[in-house]
Amino acid sequence: ALLAPAMKATEIPAGRKVRPAAKALLALMKLIQTVKRRIGSEDKKAAQRGTGSNNETKGKAASSAGSAQTQVRKPQEKIGSFTALPKLREAPAGERTELFRRKMEACTVVLDFTNEATQPEREAKRQTLLEIVEYVNNTRNCFNEALMVDVVNMVGANIFRALLTRNKDPLAFSDPEDDEPLLEKAWSHLQIVYEFFLRFVVSNDVDPKIAKRFVDQNFMLKLLELFDSEDPRERDYIKTILHRTYGKFMALRAFVRKAIQHVFFKVIYECETHNGVGELLEILGSIINGFALPLKEEHKDFLIKALIPLHKVKSLASFYQQLSYCMAQYVEKDPRLSYDIITSMLRFWPVSITAKQVLFLNELEEMLELTQPSEFHRVMVVLFRRLALCIRFPHFQVAERTLFFWNNDYIVKLINQNRRELFP
Repeated sequence: ALLAPAMKATEIPAGRKVRPAAKALLALMKLIQTVKRRIGSEDKKAAQRGTGSNNETKGKAASSAGSAQTQVRKPQEKIGSFTALPKLREAPAGERTELFRRKMEACTVVLDFTNEATQPEREAKRQTLLEIVEYVNNTRNCFNEALMVDVVNMVGANIFRALLTRNKDPLAFSDPEDDEPLLEKAWSHLQIVYEFFLRFVVSNDVDPKIAKRFVDQNFMLKLLELFDSEDPRERDYIKTILHRTYGKFMALRAFVRKAIQHVFFKVIYECETHNGVGELLEILGSIINGFALPLKEEHKDFLIKALIPLHKVKSLASFYQQLSYCMAQYVEKDPRLSYDIITSMLRFWPVSITAKQVLFLNELEEMLELTQPSEFHRVMVVLFRRLALCIRFPHFQVAERTLFFWNNDYIVKLINQNRRELFP
């Protein structure tokens, strides 16, 4: 194929005889020149293709850089949308649902409260949050299925964050009520978001069978993590929301109890300190009160494995009242459990900590008031052996608090019924 063009391109003058060897040499030279020209043209095309691909790569890089700049500018665009969007009450009725969704989407932007330059945007977002809460209060059927994902996304973007914590020494002898809490700087926004989500949870328009696809187990785990917040205002809101969620979403009840149990395990066996144990115990007190009789084995296991061992925690004083209430609720449901509670408390007795011994004596008296004579007979020997040691304890508060047991008529009645064994 290469030889044919070369032969055609060879010009031989008419009437001139060319030797066959010279003719072959001439054809070969023409062939070599043709091959060189074709190789050169292919090299040029390859170079042009390489230049084109480089330009294309540069164009893609430039476009990606432009998109990155767009993503960086995107929050600024959303911040500007706080004031760009019209008021919900001024919009036509047919456009309010879409406008409500767009305002929730705008509120997913989290602003920096440590930067004073963001003050105008923070105020604009706060007004937008107040507006959507007002809209929810005054509008029926505002939480349809299409908007539920936007509600959960907006709430999650604002409340789920890394918590500010201080390193506390559980051995430090300080009254937890005297410590100044570390308040959340973004509370002006968080409070409205929590209020909005509380409206969502208690709304009759929200079907729990549909909403459980969005308020799922992962969402509840993240919500429970926020109980470690040092801001008591936030913990109080979360407590109310979790309690209402537990009452409405029956499919999540067992999971919530298990998740709370794991929080207690972490407090008992790992960290010793947690800001939200008291609030979690308040919720549990209400949950235990609603347990059906006879008690299920899983509820008894919760008492034995998670609640009673909380007495060992060094920070017991911060949640002592709530824990005592839960113990009393269990004994009222099943008086036989008083034996397990009293014997465990005697096993965990804080021999060297005076203040904690007084707390144990307070709770012990409450347990004895609910204890049946049959259960008292089982525990009385080890119990009064400990009480005898407390009466002889060097610190007067422990001895005095122990002697107060004889001011309780029911306890004195139990003692008199068994005085032969107790006072030989």
